[in-house]
Amino acid sequence: MSQQFDVAVIGAGAAGMMAAAVAGQRGKKVVLIDHASKLAEKIRISGGGRCNFTNLHTTPNNFLSQNPHFAKSALSRYTPQDFLALLKKHRVAYTEKHKGQLFCDHSSEDIIALLKAECAAGNVTWRMPCKVETIGKNGEVFRIDTDQGELLAERVIIATGGLSIPKIGATDFAFRIATQFGLKLIAPRPALVPLTFDEAAWAPFAELSGLSIEVEVETGSKKNLGRFREDLLLTHRGVSGPAILQISSYWEEGAALRLNLVPDQDMAHSLVEEKGRTKKNLSNHLAQWLPARLVDGLLAAHDFKADAKPADMQDKQLRRLGELLNHWHLTPNGSEGYRKAEVTLGGVDTRELSQASMMSNTVPGLHFIGEAVDVTGWLGGYNFQWAWASGMAAGLAVSN
Repeated sequence: MSQQFDVAVIGAGAAGMMAAAVAGQRGKKVVLIDHASKLAEKIRISGGGRCNFTNLHTTPNNFLSQNPHFAKSALSRYTPQDFLALLKKHRVAYTEKHKGQLFCDHSSEDIIALLKAECAAGNVTWRMPCKVETIGKNGEVFRIDTDQGELLAERVIIATGGLSIPKIGATDFAFRIATQFGLKLIAPRPALVPLTFDEAAWAPFAELSGLSIEVEVETGSKKNLGRFREDLLLTHRGVSGPAILQISSYWEEGAALRLNLVPDQDMAHSLVEEKGRTKKNLSNHLAQWLPARLVDGLLAAHDFKADAKPADMQDKQLRRLGELLNHWHLTPNGSEGYRKAEVTLGGVDTRELSQASMMSNTVPGLHFIGEAVDVTGWLGGYNFQWAWASGMAAGLAVSN
């Protein structure tokens, strides 16, 4: 026999639990469904187990979308301060770290417990683990066939996320449902992900794996320009670290990364100016700005002799070297893919949705939230803030 609910939320992650809790506390009969056996793994592993749950500096400018104005409504109606009020209510201690990033003092489990408590306050019914096999619509009612029987609901909220980190349960469920009901997708791809290079091209730097420096990195141009100043980490296969995770969301296949390895110094000018004042060889001279191992790798890869004396070099050689250090162009051949991507870029085209309610413009009662939607935040807590904000928007909409 079918069970009837006002609202079915599919996906018990950050956005899904927020939506379910809001709708339940506003008097709706809500069922929350998830196929995983362990709740909210993405929350659990985030921030090194401490969950970077929001960013104090959140604005719509911290998000990428083919429809850049879409996120403004939800983000303005549920801010980081609103989520902090929820933390205060549940006595969750937190600390601000780098650039407005907020982390739990204790554990990501505090956020999961908070969301479970909010769902309990709304008398949310859980179905977990429970696999949704099909979703259909008869008139104004959705029929949800699961491996635990049929459920009926007047509203359905899809909060199953994107394709990132499949080992913890990521699937294309949201995209399949959107396509089934005729909604367009923005082609998904990995984002906030390490970038890789051809093995032969990267050979001079592979042995530097683990080395980290602060850089300025950019790619693209005009309205598609991405630029960040963060730490870069060299790996066996390419580059990672905050600078690269950030820029990966802007990087297009075949495009170069433009790296400034010494952001506060005009290296062409400095090398020419100082050539007559140093007796060190080139490698040792450059080590005042960059790690010696990186210097040696760069010099070897670009045909500079490490033991050359700057005083013996032509100005144009030194300027070429300085340009390299301030404008090192590297063209990745790909990324580490969804297995290491923190989020999925693209998803359900937001032009198909109401920015106020997250509901489909053509399928009344069907909502998409969180990472399933073509709204992707920067690294640093922004994607969780989108989860809270979009979940709140849908939760309010289904209970009006």
